[in-house]
Amino acid sequence: MFELRGLHAYYGKSHIVQGISLEVSAGEAVGLVGRNGVGKTTTLKAIIGLLRQTRGQILFDKREVSKLPTHRRAALGLGYVPEERAVFPDMSVEENIRIGALLQSGGDQQRCLDGAYALFPILRERREQLAGTLSGGQQKMLSLARGLALRPRLLLVDEPSEGLMPMFVAHVSEALAHAAESGNAILLVDASYELLRRVCARLYVMDRGLITGVYRPEEFASPDALAAAYLGAAAAAPAPAAEATRA
Repeated sequence: MFELRGLHAYYGKSHIVQGISLEVSAGEAVGLVGRNGVGKTTTLKAIIGLLRQTRGQILFDKREVSKLPTHRRAALGLGYVPEERAVFPDMSVEENIRIGALLQSGGDQQRCLDGAYALFPILRERREQLAGTLSGGQQKMLSLARGLALRPRLLLVDEPSEGLMPMFVAHVSEALAHAAESGNAILLVDASYELLRRVCARLYVMDRGLITGVYRPEEFASPDALAAAYLGAAAAAPAPAAEATRA
């Protein structure tokens, strides 16, 4: 469904992403992991079109989309949940979710809303509450619920577990796993060992703007083993899976 071919991305004169390639299939969740500052968030922003200083190909259903503005990419079925708690604070929970469903017809908008509440019942309980008064974890869930309400064919998710209590991480894991099982493709940036093992079929390890290996989550017996794969302790990491040759 989705493929990057030799993506380069820049902030000003800084060459952040240095020619990476990866792919995601329908119904597959793929993780992009690595230390802070190696280019993971930059990659997601380049894919959705928030960062226009790019080279290489961004292919969605074999269509080149790298020259399209962000709203055109969203209309094709690319969704994005940023790292920040990106909610509209002076709007209600329900209004925030409905914004995510605006591209759907009237009946489908209600189904998107019902689906979001089924994934996150706590949001139903607070549907009339102003989003800015929610806890940090609840705002994270709301941001994800709004992203899923777009019914994206590919959902880009940046650090959904950051700062969350384990209970909320479990809710987010279940929601993302359900989305993948329903046929969505997901490209996920996160550091949570439990979330990555629960949700992802493959993990691309990124370092200094490059893909350095591709692994299956079950190859890592512990969070330390996963961290070793991108902190440079090669002896503690398993050999990359065969897919790495394509990256």
